[in-house]
Amino acid sequence: MTIALTTDESVRLTYARDVSGLEMLPDAVGRPTSEQDVVDILRQAHAERTPVTCAGGQTSTTGASITDRGIILALRGLDGIIDLDERAHTVRVRAGTWLGELKRRLASSGYLLPPDPTSEDDVTIGGAVACNASGARSLRYGPMRSHVLALRVALANGEVIDVRRTGLEKNTAGYAMAQEPVDWFVGSEGTLGIILEAELALEPLPRRVTGLGIPFPSESEALAFVVAARESRALAPRCLEFFDARAFAIARAARGDDQWASEASALVYAEEAPANGSDVDPPLDEWLALAATHGAREDDVLAFDGESALRDARHMRHAVPATMNERGASFRVAGGRKVSTDWAVPYRRLDDAIQSARRLADAAGIEQAVTYGHAGNGHPHQNFVARDGDELHRIERVVEETLREVIAVGGTVSAEHGIGKIKRRWLPLQLHSTQLGVMRAVKRELDPLGILAPGNVFE
Repeated sequence: MTIALTTDESVRLTYARDVSGLEMLPDAVGRPTSEQDVVDILRQAHAERTPVTCAGGQTSTTGASITDRGIILALRGLDGIIDLDERAHTVRVRAGTWLGELKRRLASSGYLLPPDPTSEDDVTIGGAVACNASGARSLRYGPMRSHVLALRVALANGEVIDVRRTGLEKNTAGYAMAQEPVDWFVGSEGTLGIILEAELALEPLPRRVTGLGIPFPSESEALAFVVAARESRALAPRCLEFFDARAFAIARAARGDDQWASEASALVYAEEAPANGSDVDPPLDEWLALAATHGAREDDVLAFDGESALRDARHMRHAVPATMNERGASFRVAGGRKVSTDWAVPYRRLDDAIQSARRLADAAGIEQAVTYGHAGNGHPHQNFVARDGDELHRIERVVEETLREVIAVGGTVSAEHGIGKIKRRWLPLQLHSTQLGVMRAVKRELDPLGILAPGNVFE
């Protein structure tokens, strides 16, 4: 096709896996280093009706960045900052730029790009936009969508378009879905276009951030504390992360401190950062007093103050999914894998929803999930490990039953990781057939031949 494509098997194998546990071998791999490379590949793929699935860091838990049909378009070579506008507090970057590297470069100039997926050092900007990445701090700052001002996108036929938010406070020109075309592509998982560049809104870098690791005797006390902290007028958390007993054990091991609150059954990790560039001290006394009213012991609370300590806290958090990925990978040969689900409910309902999920797992005779994540948003991650194909089937049944109960209380089948290939069977549990029909109509308009990311979102 072009020199940017290869059918070498060793290269194809390099792009055959993401963290979903699935393996799919593409027919070819494209590794463009320029916009024109992308356009050339898409034009020929469109002419030949060859499927194209884009990939960034391949950290998808839903199989969205792998395929066994057509081309994997690996965009890591399309990287670099195009412009940092310090007056407008914006940055424009190419899609293959690593998110973690970008955030560190911006921090050196006094800016914060808020979205902070745990795997940010393995995530590209294009992937973060395509999956509407968020992370722990989305409690205060919102997900990636909140920070995307403009995009440069290659459509399925190779046409390149620029879309920008209007910035209007009032707008009644047509249907709401057509007013902000940026939102067509944020979270679209590569099914509507290939993101080439993104212009992102920045925040001032907080002058001081303090993290607190607060152990609790029980899950219910920990989750009641999360609700109280979110609703407190004295506190201003930018994240409220939950670790159940299994996740806490992994976090302890990552810290090298197996004795830290060894009798606790849950951990809440919180961060507070003063707004508007203030460097006032965080209200630690108020945090500790509120924690104590929910059963936490002051002697077990750890403070993380300063960049080095906050990096340690991040390592502790990242150790949970990383460990579960390793455990799941060890059972691939037997037909098993890690099963990851990331539903969400209204945050006050989280305790009930987790307990319901646990009862369903017990009834099915499967090992309880490692449960952790963004409790402040009512959004946990549940990681199961299936040791073989039979256990995989039983776990997936429990996940579906859990999702039905989640939806019944106003929740969602996917809060952060998207639908991809693994979760598409559950999307109709949440969306009415009319909603799915509208989505298909948009897909037909932008990708009439259906060549982009086949199998993601839709069959």
